[in-house]
Amino acid sequence: MSRAPKLPRNVVALDSVDSTNAEAGRLAAAGAADGTLVWARQQTAGYGRRGRAWVSPPGNLYCSLILRPDCPPIRAAQLGFVAALALAEALDDILPPASELAFKWPNDILINRRKVAGILLESSSGETGDLDWLILGLGVNIESFPDGVEFPATSLKAEGCRGASVVALLEAYGRCFQAWSERWRGQGFEPVRAAWFGRAVGVGEAIEVRLPAETLRGRFAELDAGGALVMELEDGRRRTVTAADVFAPAA
Repeated sequence: MSRAPKLPRNVVALDSVDSTNAEAGRLAAAGAADGTLVWARQQTAGYGRRGRAWVSPPGNLYCSLILRPDCPPIRAAQLGFVAALALAEALDDILPPASELAFKWPNDILINRRKVAGILLESSSGETGDLDWLILGLGVNIESFPDGVEFPATSLKAEGCRGASVVALLEAYGRCFQAWSERWRGQGFEPVRAAWFGRAVGVGEAIEVRLPAETLRGRFAELDAGGALVMELEDGRRRTVTAADVFAPAA
């Protein structure tokens, strides 16, 4: 396997694993320290939100960070926005000038309105409801991307980032994540919220929000103080959504 990335904390580097999130969860349950990073060249059973398969051939970035933040689970979920900002900052230096990098709520990173990366948060809490650990998973399409997926995908290579490499991107992401997470801890969510919302795709546009029991249609109005999506429904009412899949409305 290529050299281990230069990151300030423990790195578990693997040639292959079922899922970096699954492995990170196993390590966290066994007592792995805060800041332990699981990184694999490929995943044999990678998955995204709601267990959707994440195609994971060699050449792309797959990593999961074990975190033990001293805060309630609802606040720890804000680290997904921190991760998005960190990745965006890492990519800004290597993207062609005309590229549009944007965020799609709740956990996707887009280049020119096509998905290049996804973030997956998984956590475990104790009997009292206190957070035990949080796994912050990240998958970035560097060399390849899947076809036939519900939301159009792309890769850094397809978008003209010819010099991008797994190790270089992981190092840059690690540096940027450390800086943004320190800002989040010191200043709270508001600067993170404002920076994320400033690059959000679809603000003011029509959206379709798919929940387990219903589908909502309206427009993307705001990101609230905790990170939830605020919709203005077609009848003018506002609805706050904490977890869902968001799409452009069907024609």
